[in-house]
Amino acid sequence: MSTTLPALLPDALAPERGEVARTYLVKTLGCQMNVHDSEHMAGMLEQAGYVAASPVQAAAEDADVIVINTCAVRENAADKLYGNLGRLAASKRARPGMQIAVGGCLAQKDRAGIVERAPWVDVVFGTHNLDVLPVLLERARHNAAAQVEIEESLKVFPSTLPTRRESVYAGWVSISVGCNNTCTFCIVPHLRGKERDRRPGEILAEVEALVSQGAIEVTLLGQNVNSYGVEFGDRGAFSRLLRAAGAIEGLERVRFTSPHPAAFTDDVIEAMAQTPTVMPQLHMPLQSGSDRILRAMRRSYRSDKFLGILERVRAAMPDAAITTDIIVGFPGETEEDFAETLRVVEASRFASAFTFQYSPRPGTPAFDLTDEVPKAVVQERFLRLTALQDRIAHEENLAQVGRTVEVLVAEAEGRKDGATHRVTGRAADNRLVHLALPDHGADVPRPGDLVSVTVTHAAPYHLVADSALTGGTFAVRRTAAGDAWDRRQNGADEHSHAGAGDSCGTGGPTGPVVLGLPTIGLARR
Repeated sequence: MSTTLPALLPDALAPERGEVARTYLVKTLGCQMNVHDSEHMAGMLEQAGYVAASPVQAAAEDADVIVINTCAVRENAADKLYGNLGRLAASKRARPGMQIAVGGCLAQKDRAGIVERAPWVDVVFGTHNLDVLPVLLERARHNAAAQVEIEESLKVFPSTLPTRRESVYAGWVSISVGCNNTCTFCIVPHLRGKERDRRPGEILAEVEALVSQGAIEVTLLGQNVNSYGVEFGDRGAFSRLLRAAGAIEGLERVRFTSPHPAAFTDDVIEAMAQTPTVMPQLHMPLQSGSDRILRAMRRSYRSDKFLGILERVRAAMPDAAITTDIIVGFPGETEEDFAETLRVVEASRFASAFTFQYSPRPGTPAFDLTDEVPKAVVQERFLRLTALQDRIAHEENLAQVGRTVEVLVAEAEGRKDGATHRVTGRAADNRLVHLALPDHGADVPRPGDLVSVTVTHAAPYHLVADSALTGGTFAVRRTAAGDAWDRRQNGADEHSHAGAGDSCGTGGPTGPVVLGLPTIGLARR
């Protein structure tokens, strides 16, 4: 049973004057929802007086508090968690006072079992009560005992919590939490609960707050974004939300993830095509190309419907890049079923695909299925699928050579950028682009600036634009996002710890934006 906490209690945990603030590090395992949840965890810790570990400290995992935000979707999720915890055990023995907290989906699922298996863990909290993290840490210190607190349903909507944004130029905005689907392979509804939708006014207020701080790209986030509005009886709400968000002054790019093919409607396609700031990019999970397997997965669409959606998207947006998720080796999958997946992948021409070998997850209906596909067969099929998708992705990227694209420069996406003297970012269709800088004194783009370049080379999963060196297109458009990045680097802004109801501030020398949801103009439930 959880204790109801006063709204301002985390502020009371801030260090006394003269006391050295404790440092923290949040390690994220899993999906975009987890990434955004980690931003909330960081925001709450900063509101409570903690400070982010420096890059050197983070690399060495040398922080007073280390929070691991876990995933439970794949079979190796537990291995990743306990591998991290095993490595941290020695650190904790060597550094009295260090604390370890475990949150996220695996914490929601395994609960006190985490402390039983790793008794050096101080705090375990779930997906429904992110807000208790600072208090549980303080309680664990005071009581010198592990604190485990898991709620069965959502108590505080995460988007009302303080948020430490990792980027000043792009941000996640949650439009819903939870999922109403019953896919037999998926444990998310069990761990995240039924879908809960935010009101449009709240979402748009958060987007406006981000833009006011310099962000020019926003991704609308939900387990099934295109079912948004069902909770309050408006099935056309998502397409209208896209149009409204896209009309916000100063916002350059709107993305969303992830939709479900069964609920994807033509009004969303129209909103994407007719709203210039909604990017020509779509992540549409296929999972399998076999209608028989889709039925066994409880995916309420069939391959023809899926391909029909893609056809209509491309008719409205010929340059749209479409990505997907695919599972290989679902129980009972035959060679004929797998051949259907290959057929649909070939027809779909995905720009990229997240491909997975099926792993049984306790708590899902598929866990009890007995017709398991042999591991060697799954591996062989997986290799065939990835080889096919690699070929298609390369062919699709080769078609981009010679095109001029506008790239939003990122802070650190290219691992070899230093050696190649390039910077990296995302084109409008979300393709990764490595672009060379001129060797003369031209305007150097900052993270958050937009650069028009001509694509000169293509690999399966990235593009290269060396046009600045070959006399081709290279045009920098300096943006408010680049200005915000400059201010952050120069330490011009005070570091803010805005909570719900506070005004929002940009990060100081340590970097990210700390955002709380403003109360002005919010529609009430």
